[in-house]
Amino acid sequence: MGDRRTGAAPVPAAEPTEARLRDAERSENFPVALRVLPAATRAHLRAVYDVVRVIDDIGDGDSDGPQQDPRPVTAEEAADRTARLHGLCADLRRVWDDGPGPEMSVLRRLVPTARACGLTREPFERLVAANLADQYVTRYRTWDDLRGYCVLSADPIGRMVLSVFGVNAPPGSDLQRWSDRICTGLQILEHCQDVAEDRARGRVYLPVDDLTAFGVAEADLDAPHASPALRALLADVTGRACALLDEGAPLIGRLRGWARVAVAGYAAGGRAAADALRRSDFDVLAGAPQANRRDVVRHLVRDLTRPSRELESRKQGTV
Repeated sequence: MGDRRTGAAPVPAAEPTEARLRDAERSENFPVALRVLPAATRAHLRAVYDVVRVIDDIGDGDSDGPQQDPRPVTAEEAADRTARLHGLCADLRRVWDDGPGPEMSVLRRLVPTARACGLTREPFERLVAANLADQYVTRYRTWDDLRGYCVLSADPIGRMVLSVFGVNAPPGSDLQRWSDRICTGLQILEHCQDVAEDRARGRVYLPVDDLTAFGVAEADLDAPHASPALRALLADVTGRACALLDEGAPLIGRLRGWARVAVAGYAAGGRAAADALRRSDFDVLAGAPQANRRDVVRHLVRDLTRPSRELESRKQGTV
């Protein structure tokens, strides 16, 4: 996934400021925000998530901070972001290659974490692939198409988190499958919250087939408030995303120690986001509904205190 332009050197990605990374950290519900984690674990998670943020910022054109007036990307901007993503990917390889190491400071900070936690390059490259797709793919026809995008944009994060905690989740294992379900559910809930912002960027993540089935026109996404049809669609998609969280819930019961706390917190953030969507009556066009801390703590405590068999039964929809 390096620069494929014949005879051209990769364009270096913009170096983020430390202030930008910390501002993003404070605004996101990643496990790194769980202050109860040991300092060494927090440092490893921060190293991973800083790279994730840089990849996403390049893909969204937010390297200098969030756009105040998001708009669709131009062909020239898409080409520039594509070149910068390829440049980052080329530098990313140096985290694992023998040699002087990567040029970007955020990638240099990843080197000791990658070695200590046994991180591989593939999950990061999948995130780059998702952001490359965002430059040219702005619609997903079916639910399965959207989930396929989440395989690149969301599932790798859970796999990296498990590696940081020393959890062995081989490809195709129950642990990996459950982690993927949680991450896909979280990503889709975020898409539900961010319908207006994504639309302003020229992207629609709600599946085209679902828009049609619920009688929602794309122009309806430009209104100041969500129509009854759009609210019904978002309620349906939110329910399906929560079902994915339920399918991944057995992972929490299988984990121990800080890994269990962190993953439960991750899932709790998603359930709290669903609560916020419901409280807003799914009027996401009036403003992105935000999870509150009380709901996060409530879901976290519930999942941490449930016996493993109850978490298993959530997967079957019986709890």
